Amino acid sequence: MADKLIIFDTTLRDGEQSPGASMTRDAKLRIARQLERLRVDVIEAGFAASSNGDFEAIQLIANTIKDSTVCSLSRANDRDISRAAEALKGANRARIHTFIATSALHMEKKLRMTPDQVFEQAKQSVRFARNLVGDIEFSPEDGYRSDVDFLCRVLEAVIAEGATTINVPDTVGYAVPELYGNFIKTLRERIPNSDKAIWSVHCHNDLGMAVANSLAGVKIGGARQIECTINGLGERAGNCSLEEVVMAVKTRKDYFGLEMGIDATHILAASRMVSQTTGFLVQPNKAVVGANAFAHASGIHQDGVLKARDTYEIMRAEDVGWTANKIVLGKLSGRNAFKQRLQELGIQLESESDINVAFSRFKELADRKSEIFDEDILALVSDESITHEKEQYCFVSLSQHSETGERPHASIVFTVDGKEVRGESDGNGPVDASLKSIESHVKSGAEMILYSVNAISGSTESQGEVTVRLQSGGRVVNGIGADPDIVVASAKAYLSALNRLHSKGDSVAAQG
Repeated sequence: MADKLIIFDTTLRDGEQSPGASMTRDAKLRIARQLERLRVDVIEAGFAASSNGDFEAIQLIANTIKDSTVCSLSRANDRDISRAAEALKGANRARIHTFIATSALHMEKKLRMTPDQVFEQAKQSVRFARNLVGDIEFSPEDGYRSDVDFLCRVLEAVIAEGATTINVPDTVGYAVPELYGNFIKTLRERIPNSDKAIWSVHCHNDLGMAVANSLAGVKIGGARQIECTINGLGERAGNCSLEEVVMAVKTRKDYFGLEMGIDATHILAASRMVSQTTGFLVQPNKAVVGANAFAHASGIHQDGVLKARDTYEIMRAEDVGWTANKIVLGKLSGRNAFKQRLQELGIQLESESDINVAFSRFKELADRKSEIFDEDILALVSDESITHEKEQYCFVSLSQHSETGERPHASIVFTVDGKEVRGESDGNGPVDASLKSIESHVKSGAEMILYSVNAISGSTESQGEVTVRLQSGGRVVNGIGADPDIVVASAKAYLSALNRLHSKGDSVAAQG
């Protein structure tokens, strides 16, 4: 394993802990399939004991994914571990990832346990898990801020009990690269049986150094697994970004000298899928996957790239999936071509009726715009009404009037539990009037904490993608809507967010 770097993706678990980023079971499965196409080594599919919804999603992913190891998080107790093992029963390769906090602050203030109690619980949890699944990962939560002597004692014990991977989290993003790398190195040197486990790093981005810290853990510390998420998704400032660590190791193979199994050509598709599913947009200057990642505005740069590409580009855009790939189909285009493109994008709808609904929307969109891009298709199938998730609210139609000097007015028809209702309202603009017309009937009382508009592709006839984030009763949810008419997209996004508020799915925050 010395020359192989394991990529452990936790988008579906730690990434989902971002407020508003919770995903449906079907959305999780779509992303898991894309991660498998990306050839991610380990997919952390969720936290089985947190909710029945998470348990079912892990179970579905475990029974579907064949090439990647499927992992479930669990706290260091028998109930959590048993629940994780049950969810993972159908997996080709299963891993239980169990954790307990080891920093003095967490033990005293959060766990209210003594170090000796934590030591015993860590040992017993790994021993119990090892009897259920052969692949066990152990994490000392807030490990980087833990006492080194105590941490060495705990980690030596859990390796002796059968932990096959030891992950050292920088749970609060406090580390800096040189110190974190040397911290991992010190642990490996001081623990007598450290060679019996693979060492892993899990870094948060609170100081903007998650990727640098992770790479230092590998280069200086000798870790051979990096835990990361697509687009760096995660609570607070996010996690280590998968696309950045993968391309850093690939581009600077002269320095890192490591092999990976990742097929980087699927990175961009994964990034877009996660962004459209969660509503967390990718900033234009984001490394590798941002819209400007391979753009050159400076005349000097443009001249250099035209003469010799490697003057200003250290990697090729095609290597991470940036291509001119698009479907240019109209209303006479065949269903088989549409199905083939869904397959190429890693999208697998559950039934023929789902495909028929998506294809019908595709043809409707083709009547309204001349070129259909991959992003358009992803937006079409990300609509929750295609899936089997029951919706309380569904968009039907919208009319609105906006004129200079006049107050905009909107009238909307939508269904509530299958029954059509109508709402009307004035507003400060057509979008405001449309959303108020929904609220005039629903009366949710939810607070809107984000409204964001993104053009799905680069022309004036492109679809607009709208993200609406609502907060109510302590819950934060995202709704996403797409349509060539931005006002319609806004209404769809608002109804989508209301559906998520209405759903009973809950997410329980866990280890960082």
